[in-house]
Amino acid sequence: MNIKRITTLAYVLAIATLIVGFSACDDPGLLNEIGQIIDLPSDPPMDVGLSGEIPVGVVLPLTGQYGEAYGVPMKNGFMLALQEINEIQIGDATVMLMFKDSMDTPEGAEAAFDELIHLDDGPTVILGPAFSSQAEVVFPLAQQHNVVAFSPTSSASGLNEEDDFTFRAALTTDVFIPPGIMVTQMELGYTKVATIYDEADTYSTNAHKVLMQALMDNGVEILATKTFKTGDTDMVPQLTEIMGMEPDAVLVASLANEMVEVLVQGRRIGISTDVPFIIPELTIDEVRRAGSAAEGAISVIGWDSSADTPGNQAFVEKYMAMYGMVPNAWAAQSYATLHILAEALKMAQSTDAMAIRDALANIMVDTVLGHFSFDSGGDAVYEPLILKVKVPVGDLSLAPFME
Repeated sequence: MNIKRITTLAYVLAIATLIVGFSACDDPGLLNEIGQIIDLPSDPPMDVGLSGEIPVGVVLPLTGQYGEAYGVPMKNGFMLALQEINEIQIGDATVMLMFKDSMDTPEGAEAAFDELIHLDDGPTVILGPAFSSQAEVVFPLAQQHNVVAFSPTSSASGLNEEDDFTFRAALTTDVFIPPGIMVTQMELGYTKVATIYDEADTYSTNAHKVLMQALMDNGVEILATKTFKTGDTDMVPQLTEIMGMEPDAVLVASLANEMVEVLVQGRRIGISTDVPFIIPELTIDEVRRAGSAAEGAISVIGWDSSADTPGNQAFVEKYMAMYGMVPNAWAAQSYATLHILAEALKMAQSTDAMAIRDALANIMVDTVLGHFSFDSGGDAVYEPLILKVKVPVGDLSLAPFME
């Protein structure tokens, strides 16, 4: 990505240069490369402040096998943020969310984005998609049509390096996984591990690649690597082979449903609780679904309900009051995403996609995720967390790893 933070400055400098270079010219046009006079383009129309309803597209897996694990908490987070934002308003404007179902497939996400992009008076910003496998498909589509795509949760590294209309609120795998491996290896002292991952999912294959490199960088021996595919429910053969190799830890890269299966089946066949499962982006929802099998598991992730980040405890309390449950990371990242967009709209004072893009690229704001900004590639910058599943007063929870 080669625009982002320098866009506004470069534009101002370019205009200033033209004014200086041609101020003495009597003709209102400019000379082109071969000396011909060309007309100056008229200034693009600019919004004067914000008013009325601002349409914002949202593409989530509302149905399908991951609807409950990802789509429901994400929508909950968006709706809570929407209520807060519209209570105070953005100038004289309110935000209107236009939800479309990605059906948790790349094809579904592409169809949803395409529909929103081609609506008359449709949104210039689309929040989504949820998964990296979908972002691979729809980020180029958003770039092609000059529509801002802002994904709350996709985290495979390298997906939007060449785009300037795409942003992500989730930390990318190359940012949060290496420090997680360094810290856990130093504290636990594991020297030989096994890995297992979903070979059919973009996020999982990318996370596994980053895990492997981090393990090698920290001098950890990799005894075996086993795979499964999205939707598989029987991992016993792979886990039995892993158990026979007696690793010090087992590292898992997968989406939510398969994380739970690996934890439950691994403990059921006899992998000792002395052998921790280290699972990037394991949330409290998967912990509760896995039950006692999750005890001792370690997560490297961008958010936790216990974090002391700005406004986090108020968010958790409001979420629990509205939905009757503790939010997970996907709810928090979606909540933060809409608040970040609201700040960008205030900065831009426009619904023009380029103005919003430039505002996002330069944003620095406190969020429930921490002090938030984007790097030059449109990926999130804030501090990751390392958590461990513990059993305080008989109830499983994620707590800081170093406590």
